[in-house]
Amino acid sequence: MLITRNCLILVVWFSVFCGFWARTFNVERATSVAIGVYNIVHWNPHVYKALSPYYMYKFLKKTQKDGWMSLGGILLCITGSEAMFADLGHFSQLSIKIAFTFVVYPSLILAYMGQAAYLSRHHSNESYYRIGFYVSVPEKIRWPVLGIAILAAVVGSQAIITGTFSIVKQCSALGCFPKVKIVHTSSKIHGQIYIPLINWTLMMLCLAVTIGFRNMKHISNASGLAVITVMLVTTCLMSLVIILCWHKNVFLALCFIFFFGSIEALYFSASLMKFLEGAWVPVALAFIFLAIMYVWHHGTLKKYKFDVQNKVSINWLLGLGPNLGIVRVRGIGLIHTELVSGIPAIFSHFVTNLPAFHQVLIFLCVKSVPVPHVRPEERFLVGRIGPREYRIYRCIARYGYRDIHRDDVEFEKDLVFSIAEFIRSENPEYNVDLEGDEKMTVVGTASTNLEGIKMCEEDVDEDFSEELREIRSPEFPRKRVRFALPESPQMNITARKELQELMEAREAGMAFIMGHCYVRANRGSNLIQRIVINIGYDFLRRNFRDPMHALRVPHATTLEVGMIYHV
Repeated sequence: MLITRNCLILVVWFSVFCGFWARTFNVERATSVAIGVYNIVHWNPHVYKALSPYYMYKFLKKTQKDGWMSLGGILLCITGSEAMFADLGHFSQLSIKIAFTFVVYPSLILAYMGQAAYLSRHHSNESYYRIGFYVSVPEKIRWPVLGIAILAAVVGSQAIITGTFSIVKQCSALGCFPKVKIVHTSSKIHGQIYIPLINWTLMMLCLAVTIGFRNMKHISNASGLAVITVMLVTTCLMSLVIILCWHKNVFLALCFIFFFGSIEALYFSASLMKFLEGAWVPVALAFIFLAIMYVWHHGTLKKYKFDVQNKVSINWLLGLGPNLGIVRVRGIGLIHTELVSGIPAIFSHFVTNLPAFHQVLIFLCVKSVPVPHVRPEERFLVGRIGPREYRIYRCIARYGYRDIHRDDVEFEKDLVFSIAEFIRSENPEYNVDLEGDEKMTVVGTASTNLEGIKMCEEDVDEDFSEELREIRSPEFPRKRVRFALPESPQMNITARKELQELMEAREAGMAFIMGHCYVRANRGSNLIQRIVINIGYDFLRRNFRDPMHALRVPHATTLEVGMIYHV
């Protein structure tokens, strides 16, 4: 007996300091397996018979209602593997299958079989049922195992934090969640992000649940309902995948949802019986976040419909010159808009109050498309608004929900390059007709175009004296721009002149014209509409990041135009 316990202690501490276990198997699971094997050998080697479904049927038949209600507590056996599965989600599907089949699942079986073996010999004392795991640990290593369990809880929370960051980022990109500050912690790995607001929110929720419940039973009931709800929703969505994506028979999808859904519905109904005993927490949190997402999506959709209904025609823009005496100033004016056609109302509001805009005008629309990534070769859609001599362009930058959009110097360079490449070659083969007379051409980034035009930008601050360099804004350095044209194709004089003006405008600088919109409900709107728009959406818009901060637009070159939207 002493030799067995000493061997167990060596196994536990070896697993603590072994890096392989820490990364792929994790210390807590290795400890549970070692304790489980010890309990099986020492207390009841015949416990393996419990793997037979016959004993499950016999248990439910004997206990009936009490056995059915106990299924809610069994869900906690699944949550440990769920955290490991989320951590392994960074790898391929084959690695996940191998790890779950040969590591995760056997670990769970051995750990819980060990607890069952111990309880089968000590079932006379009811206190053992409350903390079965810790009483099954030998006394000599009980405190070290408790420390490992606490550390394992900290490590397990990493999967929840990482998953929450990823979901919030994707929902924000798709317009279903307010804009939040996203910090990219790695310049090489795009998936490594940190969201301070979400991190602090998770911390406050954890403290509130722990201090508010003060009972492990209530916390386990809340966790069980959340886990089984996710499983049930996943099963329902999987049946749709079988029909819509895999194009399989409807009968196969019905068999799938009937087999797995019936089992999960049994656990779900058992968890609902504990609703008043802590299971209400995930439901309440779900409704809170659902309300936030609905209010934001509804307000954003109403705002976009207002832009579409009040957009200005191109003919109005073309007739501005003789009517208002429009003055064209040096530089590039970049107008952020959500519209892919027409002139936004915010620009007409700007021009009618200040009849002047830049010699080169670009209407930029950043769109998040429902795909993970957009290839850099297909990043931009570029078109022309009006005649060539107006120097007005439209550029649609497309990003997947997992792509990173940074409105920095590199993006500005790619944007100017896309306009220059569009001017150089307007190949009808790649044109896309987009609502009316506008023709859009697919243009990649500067790094992906090896045969087309080449663009070179250099800071010319060294040409200034030290006093002048100090008073210049570091966010708006002066640029010397050069376009290197390919030798084979011959460009006409008009295109060369247009490229020359674009080069001069880029050297003069780029100004960002942003809309600062105040959304209000119409007077004839009902009470719910006024609450959602005037209170809910307005509160989210004021307390979350505005587009200027979300797109990282430099303050020194930004011009905000205020306008009230009545939706």
